[in-house]
Amino acid sequence: MLSFTVLNEEGASRRGRLVLDHGTVETPAFMPVGTAGTVKAVRFSDVSAAGAQIVLANTYHLMLRPGGDLIRKLGGLHAFTSWTHPILTDSGGYQVMSLAGNRKLTEDGVVFRSHIDGTPHLLTPERAVALQLGDFGVDIAMVLDECTGYPATEKEARASMELTHRWARRALEARARNEGGVAERGALFGIVQGGMFESLRAESAGVLGALPFDGTACGGLSVGEPKPLMRAMVELSGPLLPRLKPRYLMGVGRMDDLVHAVMHGFDMFDCVLPTRAARHGTLFTKDGPLVIKQARYREDAAPPEADCPCPTCRTHSRAYLRHLFTLGEPTAATLLTVHNLFAVLDLMQRIREAVEEGRFAAFARATLARLSPESPSRE
Repeated sequence: MLSFTVLNEEGASRRGRLVLDHGTVETPAFMPVGTAGTVKAVRFSDVSAAGAQIVLANTYHLMLRPGGDLIRKLGGLHAFTSWTHPILTDSGGYQVMSLAGNRKLTEDGVVFRSHIDGTPHLLTPERAVALQLGDFGVDIAMVLDECTGYPATEKEARASMELTHRWARRALEARARNEGGVAERGALFGIVQGGMFESLRAESAGVLGALPFDGTACGGLSVGEPKPLMRAMVELSGPLLPRLKPRYLMGVGRMDDLVHAVMHGFDMFDCVLPTRAARHGTLFTKDGPLVIKQARYREDAAPPEADCPCPTCRTHSRAYLRHLFTLGEPTAATLLTVHNLFAVLDLMQRIREAVEEGRFAAFARATLARLSPESPSRE
């Protein structure tokens, strides 16, 4: 169901290979977010062409529409979406935080009031496993957790962390019971919580690392905290997670943050930011963001990024993309999203090569310098 091999190391950075039911993922790897079974504004053929090896979908949203029963009836999430490569599903723990006004949290689980029609839906650690590994048939399932928001007191963060630990043990027990054959389908990852408190993060990493999960994630970051605090938690957490299992940093997708996280031992990433930024007119480049709606691009015949091999940059000018975006043409979202997917996935490929060749430290310094707001190469 899962095997993970660390192929090369340079300091804390790792170059690995993750073998899953639906294919192999070379790490470090970024997972484009396809919340409801699609990456917004693009086709899966575009996602694959950009270099994605694995995508992420969301249990909460798929539970509501179209529902686990229908997805199972139609052959699982791979058959339903026609994405043939690996899929990871988030458990719905982020929605415990983001939809706090529409849910009730108990020891048993979470009762969500659907954001669509207000109907109640109970999501427990056991049901999260059944949905992901049973109905959806994904390659990697995440345990149901309580994503600790920011700010939170140490008392609140501890209570949230301890609930996450209890739910994690229940998820493992649910898989061990093998109801619906879930024990033979895919991998199960635990999620470290603890808010912005170093002692709690260390404690959570110790508890989750001692449990028989197939991999370990670090959750509850990029939830509104200052960037230096987020980075401090990344620097602390990465080396504390089990060395021989994949380490997954959830919800981080800025190019500089990806480089920083690889520096501290993380292997897998996801974030809506690259695709969401594209739909709002921001292109990711090696020299930082390019905001296409700015007036200075009105007559600019250059491609968005001169050395980018993506179809958008090979075909269209900044002026044309700005024209489409300012008109509100849906094609603009597609073209900008294609570029951002290429940009982030190309970064991951260059990171893998640098770690493999023992030059990642120099690569990271040069990349972070170019992405700095003070860099002279920024436009």
